[in-house]
Amino acid sequence: MDSIPRPRPCLTCVLGALACFAAVWASFAWLDLPFGELFAASALTDMGRFVGAFFPPDLSPAFLAKVASGTLETLAISAIGTVLAVVAAVFLALPAAGRFGLPARAGARLVLNFLRSVPELVWATLMVLLAGLGPFAGVLALALHTAGVLGRLFAEALENSPAEPEAALRELGAGPVSAFCYGVMPLVGAQWLAYALYRWEMNIRMAAILGFVGAGGLGTILYYELSLFHEARASTVIIAMLGLSVLVDTVSALFRRGRLAAQ
Repeated sequence: MDSIPRPRPCLTCVLGALACFAAVWASFAWLDLPFGELFAASALTDMGRFVGAFFPPDLSPAFLAKVASGTLETLAISAIGTVLAVVAAVFLALPAAGRFGLPARAGARLVLNFLRSVPELVWATLMVLLAGLGPFAGVLALALHTAGVLGRLFAEALENSPAEPEAALRELGAGPVSAFCYGVMPLVGAQWLAYALYRWEMNIRMAAILGFVGAGGLGTILYYELSLFHEARASTVIIAMLGLSVLVDTVSALFRRGRLAAQ
């Protein structure tokens, strides 16, 4: 029997792997990261003492009421910011998908690129300077960045949707709005909803972090308690953040599953 010829090694794959290894090695050498110190006996002792200070969490009724209020505020910030972002994303996605000509497409894509290229924390810092400390700055920060992300995703969904249903409705005499609502939205609606729910899940976590720059919610409480070295209270806030994330993930998954089952 003839032996099966061995495949030739992929030169491109080998060179690519070597280049990645060299880049990683050069990064470690350039940054001079002292990873060995993390596993020293003194470091492990300090870390154990630090983590132990977070237990048990503070479960006093007064502080739990404060955390519950911060949780609701974080949920509201993320929800309102996401809703505003969805509305802005829809209006920007239409010209970004080329439905109003090339100049409008280029302008809308430039706006979307700018909105999503600025991180939420930077937007929050700017909005705090503009609108002052509080939830309003957090809502604006989430809305601006999320609008840039969702607008790009919505526009790509529009560009990838088949044009035949809308064209057929236009040939039958339907107006542009009716043709879009009945010929395009049924094709991209579920995808848009999935994108919006996914970004809402992310905004829940980000809304908790934005409080570190004064944008309200659980992050503000966590920053305050950590600044005063109240580790037990900080532990309660962290548990509330985790619980809120799990709750939103579960509700979003159930909603998407029900949506798919209905289709």
